[in-house]
Amino acid sequence: MELYTKASVVFTNLFPVWLTLFSAVALKDPAMFAWFTTEYFTGGLALLMLSMGITLSPRDFVNVLKRPNAVVVGFGFCYAVMPALAYGLGIAAGLSPALLAGLVLVGCINGGQASNLCTYIANGNVALSVMMTTITTLGAIVMTPLLCKLLLGAVVPVDALGIARSTVEVVLAPIAVGMATNKYFPKLVKAVLPITPVVGVLSTCFLVASAVAQVAPTIISAGIALQIPIILLHLVGGLLGYLVPRKLGFSEVSSRTMAIETSMKSSAFGFLLAKLHFGSFEARVPAAVSVVWMAITGSLLAIVWRYIPVKAPKFDRGVKARFEKVNLLNAFKKKDAA
Repeated sequence: MELYTKASVVFTNLFPVWLTLFSAVALKDPAMFAWFTTEYFTGGLALLMLSMGITLSPRDFVNVLKRPNAVVVGFGFCYAVMPALAYGLGIAAGLSPALLAGLVLVGCINGGQASNLCTYIANGNVALSVMMTTITTLGAIVMTPLLCKLLLGAVVPVDALGIARSTVEVVLAPIAVGMATNKYFPKLVKAVLPITPVVGVLSTCFLVASAVAQVAPTIISAGIALQIPIILLHLVGGLLGYLVPRKLGFSEVSSRTMAIETSMKSSAFGFLLAKLHFGSFEARVPAAVSVVWMAITGSLLAIVWRYIPVKAPKFDRGVKARFEKVNLLNAFKKKDAA
């Protein structure tokens, strides 16, 4: 077991490497992932959420709901900062109208489910990440069409019932099953917990590779002029998603979580919307390219933060004095009881 633990740590730490290799194989030989159909894709997402769910308890979500500020700020980053950043980068890069529309669409979609795994690896707040993913996914029903209309003048219909149903089936239900398993079968959870990071990494690699394989020719023909603004969208978005919350007084753990959630968009969903509702084929290209860079950026952030320990919060003098006073009173009570 000790050998497996060491091997799993090494395997998880190489997450960006595996993602890059899977993406490269999918680009070179898309047929290798042709078997990974929609049913497998949905099942892979559900398995990823289940592996996160067994690490959580209802108390984790209660703690998030007690202080919903992080969820509100994260929602703002998803549907204000990222769309504006996408639009600005597209204009600065001189993209054609169709490519600009596709890039803005990527900025206007919800957070991706793979962010939950990256948050777990980065020692972030998984419950907060799940809550943000769920809220932004449901928010896409209104926000994505609204922002596309405001920024592009284009109407992008969104299947509201379909999004709500998928959110329940792929995100909420597996997490609920995982939490129930954690509560009622703790011995089983303790036995399978060591394999959850490996399952999560493999699930994400197959999910990304499947999405890349579907649009491999499009990604290859995209060119460096489009690659750069898309890389910057995810990288700068992640950095802003960390630095601004820290300046606003959020904890290190919450800031890491918001950064990963901001950086990692549901690019596969963006590709589907572009395919269904944008007339030009070029509009699909940014979302296809984003599938790769979103995953690599998020996994890199996760691995870097995994090795930067979270420092315990420092007490100011007043808090420290009250803390010591409480400890002193408890000591006297124990002495009196004795």
